[in-house]
Amino acid sequence: MSRSISAAIVIASVSACALLVGTTTGSGSVMTSRDGTRPGFAAVAFDYFVLFDPGSVASAVDRVFPGKGKAFAETWRTRQFEYSWLRSIEGRYVDFSKVTEDALAYAASAMQIQLTESQRRQLMDVYLHLTPWPDTVDALGRLQAAHVRVITISNFSPAMLEANAKHAGLTGFLDALISTDANHTYKPDPRAYQLGTEYLRLDKKDIVFAAFGSWDASGAKSFGYPTVWVNRFNQPAEHLDEHPDRTVSDLNGLLEFVLHATHAR
Repeated sequence: MSRSISAAIVIASVSACALLVGTTTGSGSVMTSRDGTRPGFAAVAFDYFVLFDPGSVASAVDRVFPGKGKAFAETWRTRQFEYSWLRSIEGRYVDFSKVTEDALAYAASAMQIQLTESQRRQLMDVYLHLTPWPDTVDALGRLQAAHVRVITISNFSPAMLEANAKHAGLTGFLDALISTDANHTYKPDPRAYQLGTEYLRLDKKDIVFAAFGSWDASGAKSFGYPTVWVNRFNQPAEHLDEHPDRTVSDLNGLLEFVLHATHAR
């Protein structure tokens, strides 16, 4: 692994790996537990919003601007991803914290709000203290118990990933927090998804990608990951060439796919 990649990966926990017998290699061998059983896949790579509720942003914004939280947060989040895609096309990379700050400034302008410096800091802090979904801790615990390695592949900056994991008490469930800042890409660039295979040293077929957005599911599937779209908001699918292997509404559906996946192998 190159120095640039390792510098943008936060190692969250090695406890899960310590429970495993055997090794992973570039040939894609899958770790087995001490009793010889194997889950359907060796690892899961999460988009961060599968684990953290973006709706918590709206609640926080509403405390600063009563009655405007939902609309403001939606504009802010939409612009975050639009700015990352535009910067990717233009070859003008900045990390996702800066993208988030620029998108915040746009959202305020679009809603004709004059942000004070104090309000700007308060709102930016929201993206360091997101609320996990109610099923997050249980699902991560079940994956850990099954000896499935867990990482993120997220556009969030390393600092954003680490702050949220620590605040939510999730670091013990995560093997690594991988940010696309490692190679200055944003999803759905194939190089962003490749960070998972490089870190885990597994074949694509052994890593399930858990996507929050349909566009992210399409990007991961195009790269070659078995892909589950966790469609928590019951959104329509994007009209793109690649489709996820399964669409579920919560992490119970993801666990069923990962842990009992003989049909997908």
